[in-house]
Amino acid sequence: MIFNSTEFLIFFPIVTLIYGIIPKKIKYLWLLAASYYFYMCWNPKYASLIAISTIITYLAAIFVEKVKDKALRTWIMAGGFAVNLGILFFFKYFDFVLNNVNKVLNIVHINAVSNPFDILLPVGISFYTFQALGYMVDVYRGECKAQKNFFRYALYVSFFPQLVAGPIERSKNLLGQLEEMGKRNLMSFEGVSQGFAMMMWGLFMKMVIADRVALFVDGVFAYTYMIGTVEAVFGAIGFALQIYCDFAGYSAIAIGAAKVMGFDLMENFNTPYFATGIADFWRRWHISLSTWFREYLYIPLGGSRCSKIKKYRNLMITFLVSGLWHGAAWNFIIWGGIHGIYQIVEDLLKPVVAKINEKLHVKTDVFSYKLGQICITFALTTFAWIFFRAGSISQAILYIKNMFVKFNPWVLFDESLFTFGLDRREVGILMVAIIALVIVDIIRHKYNKNIGVFLSEQNLVFRWIVLIALIVCVLVYGEYGVDFDSNQFIYFDF
Repeated sequence: MIFNSTEFLIFFPIVTLIYGIIPKKIKYLWLLAASYYFYMCWNPKYASLIAISTIITYLAAIFVEKVKDKALRTWIMAGGFAVNLGILFFFKYFDFVLNNVNKVLNIVHINAVSNPFDILLPVGISFYTFQALGYMVDVYRGECKAQKNFFRYALYVSFFPQLVAGPIERSKNLLGQLEEMGKRNLMSFEGVSQGFAMMMWGLFMKMVIADRVALFVDGVFAYTYMIGTVEAVFGAIGFALQIYCDFAGYSAIAIGAAKVMGFDLMENFNTPYFATGIADFWRRWHISLSTWFREYLYIPLGGSRCSKIKKYRNLMITFLVSGLWHGAAWNFIIWGGIHGIYQIVEDLLKPVVAKINEKLHVKTDVFSYKLGQICITFALTTFAWIFFRAGSISQAILYIKNMFVKFNPWVLFDESLFTFGLDRREVGILMVAIIALVIVDIIRHKYNKNIGVFLSEQNLVFRWIVLIALIVCVLVYGEYGVDFDSNQFIYFDF
């Protein structure tokens, strides 16, 4: 079940209505049942994987908290990690490893090893696995108490708004709220209002912008061998827009749905394309994942409290693992490596840039300087997205080659760009939608408030005008129908 489906349009109001009227002491049980039903609509058999991950981490955390011997606690943690990462490896990375082993075997003229398994990647496995492992580490570190109520903990792992694509919640946030369910008022008019606005904005980002620009991006990447500079540049920028609106749109719907029911999920995006550097970009993009890697991988490796060489080693390891987390393919690993290199170079150039600015008397606290930083950062991240979007390393290299060697400015005037999936009318709709996106992101950047909170502070008439406009735009200009099948969220595959 996906958020922009008829099934969810029926499912969510029913779940919310029943949730609102049943006694507080059983609300978490109802949400747990709804969450498992939500996931089983995709593949009932794979719900067992969530259950296994839940049972293992639940028991491991309890034992870790009770056991006093440090070595034994470490072994229990290692066991919990081994089982969960083993399941993740089998379903997500087994094919990748086997294919690479076979390539090596072919080089030395040894028969390839056949794959005896027909493996289907479970939706959201990377997300709920990391959320459960993060909880286990928090208990091990003494940052939270082990949850004794199994069903409450099971809801923490499987909470349906953020189950399949995040945000990857921390135990101190979501589990703490679940523990307080019986002691506080959950649903409120303000929460429902803010949550609904967030959900509609998320649907707008997904259906009006992401799914529309996806038609153009798919067309450009499908003809990588024949495109020139202009198509390649617009295709790369288009994908940067697509993946932002697709994933940030999902996160907005997830956060909004949780808000309707009285829960506050962590923000996952904070105007990432307004970032003034690569490090700043990762403080704004997929915040729940980037902070997870910082807390549970980068800092345990030594973080930045070590020599520069070790610091850069830690950065590269973190970003290479991040790339592998996103997909079992070399192009994802290269994408992660590029961002690791970006961060190292950025750190090395900081004192050099500072000296140049001082020598040339460049003002660094003015709009023009910040705009320059934003444009450079956007260009760098957009270039890296090519490897993320391409189906292989060879396609990414060919795409980049055509971008730089097949200069063709005339296509800006001969209307051939309208042959890549979007006609003149569709491009016009997309441009207007992008303007709306920029306005909302500027508000978010300036006031540090999401659209739900911002609208709740406005006059009633303005609030309803915006909400009605969003509903109409999603219904009239959203991409859906029998001939449209690009409606799955990109990050469902990760």
